[in-house]
Amino acid sequence: MKLPIIKHINKFIEDNDSDYVLETIQLLEYISESTAIKDDELDVIGELVSNMYGSLEVQKLIDEGQTEKDALNNFMKRVMGSIDK
Repeated sequence: MKLPIIKHINKFIEDNDSDYVLETIQLLEYISESTAIKDDELDVIGELVSNMYGSLEVQKLIDEGQTEKDALNNFMKRVMGSIDK
């Protein structure tokens, strides 16, 4: 996950709607099921999807009242904590 990408997607959500991101995730997951997708392409799709899910989680924290900075920091702490386990 890349924080700058998550922040950029969050800007898109603020300007538009999270439904666009959810629908994009669904499309990318559907594309990833194709037998024509190569492993390196699948890695890129996976990275995009994880950044989009991360952005949705950050947006949820913002909607609950956290500042963008706090929401990003708390999300990344949670991600890093789950990796350490």
